[in-house]
This record gives sequence, C-alpha cells and structure tokens, in this order.
Amino acid sequence: MNRTRSLIINGDDFGLSPQVNAGILQAHRNGILTDASLMVTGTAWREAVELARAQPTLSVGLHVTLVQGKSVLPPHLLPSITDFGGNFPNDPTLAGFRYFFSRHAREQVYEECRAQIERFLSTGLALTHLDGHLNIHMHPVVCDALIALMQEYRIPAMRVTNEDLSLSLAFDVRQRVRKLREALIFSRLAQRATQKLRAAQRAFPDALFGLHQSGQVDERYLLHLLPKLQPGVTEIYCHPSVLPCPEVERWTPSYRRADELAALTSERVRTAVDTLGIALVSYRDLPVLPARL
Repeated sequence: MNRTRSLIINGDDFGLSPQVNAGILQAHRNGILTDASLMVTGTAWREAVELARAQPTLSVGLHVTLVQGKSVLPPHLLPSITDFGGNFPNDPTLAGFRYFFSRHAREQVYEECRAQIERFLSTGLALTHLDGHLNIHMHPVVCDALIALMQEYRIPAMRVTNEDLSLSLAFDVRQRVRKLREALIFSRLAQRATQKLRAAQRAFPDALFGLHQSGQVDERYLLHLLPKLQPGVTEIYCHPSVLPCPEVERWTPSYRRADELAALTSERVRTAVDTLGIALVSYRDLPVLPARL
C-alpha cells in the first residue's frame, strides 16, 4: 500500500467577506491552499460561489454554521436555536449545551443542517466534504445529524478535528492549559466521530493540524510542522484573508489572517513541501487515496 505523505490545506470561512474570499483565492492561485469551506450564509457567500466556479481547481466543502452566524431557514422555524433575526448564539459553549439537552433544538439543528447542505448543492458546486465553524460539526448532536445527511446526499468526507498535542507544545508551550483542554475534549469527540464515519463508509483525513494554532498558522509554524508529517493524508486548516476586513475584526480580531496568507504563499514553505516530497491533494482526492473504509 502506498503511504506517501499527502497534504490538504483548507481555508475556512469562505464567503464570510470579500476580503476572506480574496485571501483564499490568492492562497490557492499563488500558494499551497487546495480546499476551501464555504459558509452559505456569510455576507459574501454568493461571491465565493462565483469565484469557485471560475476556479475549478479549488475543492470546496461546506462550513456548517450553527454558532456565530445566521441560519438558512427562517427564524420562526428555529426558535430553539436562533434569535428573532435568525442569529445563532455567539457563545459556542452555550450553543453546545442547548443543542445537547433540548429535543426541539436537536430537531431544528438537523433541519438547519439539511438546509445548509441543500443551499450549497443548489450552487452546482461539487460538495467534497463537511466541516464546521468553530468545529461545531464535532458536537455529538451535530455530528450524528451530519453523518445521516452525508448518507442521504452522498457526501463523501468530513473533517475530524483531533490534533497531536505533543507537536503543538513542542512548537509553542504558551497557552498549554487551553491546548490541553482542547486535546482532552476533541480526542473523545474524534474517537466517537471516526467510529460513526467508518460505519457509514465515509472518508476522513488521517491527521489534522490547526486546532491548537487556530488563527496563528504562520510561516514559522508551517516550516516547523511540515517535516513532522506522517505517512497518509493530513489536513491543515487555516484562515487566510486580505486585511483590513470588518467581518474579521468583528469575529476574530486576534487571528493573524494576513500572516496566514503570507505563509500559504511563501516560497520557503513551497520549497519545503517540494523538498520533503509532500503531495498536495484535496478532499476531492480523498476517496481514491489509501483509506480505512
């Protein structure tokens, strides 16, 4: 079995704003980014769709949004998970508890996930994978809904958020309490998700990075990480953008999105990828790569 080192580089928040769209397209055209995850209720989602249609080499998935964003369905159909304006909770912890403990919320999460998938499919773009804004797709209620919908709509793959903590701490020991907490939570969620994805015969990468370094995937980080990638398919998710951007400033003021864009288009990073023999692939390649299905 061929076990080369293959790498998916995914840009999240496609459709959030024109500046984010521009950053993702630059990182793809001039750099190593292979995939993007579309927010189908972002303020610039229609522009993102047109850009993706004009750039067929860019693989596009759905960035399921159930926190810090708007719904597709009208708010009167989602009284347990949105406000009167159709806005989801801004606090992911509050949203998570609500989605877990309320039967009405669980039902509405399922219908909203379906609506987001159908909006994506209405664009005519090929839906290569699912993931979630702030990794909400790993929440047990959301994950179960999405896997059921993946089977119904024949969606081939999903991101599994679970990162090697030791590599993160070897790079930067700061915020180790946060990173340890993330690792404890997501390792359990990932174990559950992988079991269900295997049972559903759906694909997922072998490894992932970007969780502990979210918003800080700069050149130094990539040059540290690339030599340590293991055989198989690894995903690195990131958040490139052109700045300034009001939406970015509103939602993620601490993210170094311009530095991430610079890293993805860096000649040093590209040279490292080539020298190490890492194959840049996309989610659309995942089902035909060595898999555990």
